[in-house]
Amino acid sequence: MQLSANRNKIVHSMEDIQHTKDLTQIATHIRIETLKSLVEAGSGHSAGSLGMADIFAVLYFGGVTSYDPQKPLWIERDRVVLSNGHVCPGFYATLALAGYFPVEELSTLRKLGSRLQGHPHRESLPGLETTSGPLGSGLSQACGMAYALTMDQRNQHVFVLMSDGEHQEGNTWEAILFAAKNRLGNVIAIVDRNNIQIDGFTEDVMPLETINEKYDSFHWHVQDVDGHNHEALIDAINQAKSEYQRPSVIVAHTIPGKGVEFMEELPEWHGKTPSIGETVEALHELRSLAGEIEYD
Repeated sequence: MQLSANRNKIVHSMEDIQHTKDLTQIATHIRIETLKSLVEAGSGHSAGSLGMADIFAVLYFGGVTSYDPQKPLWIERDRVVLSNGHVCPGFYATLALAGYFPVEELSTLRKLGSRLQGHPHRESLPGLETTSGPLGSGLSQACGMAYALTMDQRNQHVFVLMSDGEHQEGNTWEAILFAAKNRLGNVIAIVDRNNIQIDGFTEDVMPLETINEKYDSFHWHVQDVDGHNHEALIDAINQAKSEYQRPSVIVAHTIPGKGVEFMEELPEWHGKTPSIGETVEALHELRSLAGEIEYD
């Protein structure tokens, strides 16, 4: 079965993507390309990848980060660290749509010899800042980058995308302490607060609430937002950028499986991929959100 989409509606220019309407369409395209790659692979993580699509869209098409797909190692770029590497299908789709590599390559997800492995490998694909897999290491890596940037007296920010579940691990809190102690105002963490993990709901496995108060007690600048509200995300990121003496965290409440009704808020879809029939159903649902997209 061919699951191809007319991508002419995607706008790649940062100057052209300033309105929530455009970001909504781009986030939907990210979800569409994510689903297509997942069903091609036959394995991978669906819920978080779909749930974070709006965050991905804002970071790469909302005018809040500096990057150049033609120069992935551009010294003036902001760094984006994907700590929750299992949601890389959505991240890969975003990087492809942003111009880092051909969109057609998304069909090689998790295939032997592919650059798009089940967890990101930094040296194999442009646009990746770290290799991720085991949860809980991304914030430490981001802090190291941010600390080096301050030593070099550079002004770039380091964004680190984190799952809520990795806050059940001790090394995450060591990094939180380090960032606060060293006043790493160039660190902006975005926590995907979707309340699920592979074994069920986070609050049943190892309760995390109140995560906002915990960060605040560690002297971080804390904001709480709807992770699907683009304007709120952009405002929060811009506020975080204005913090110079404290690291910032944006706790973004998301719906796992967002955009596909039969997946939404169900832990079983954390690490599960849809069948071809389910994918067709999901694509029709997303098509109604995206507008003028045609499928064969």
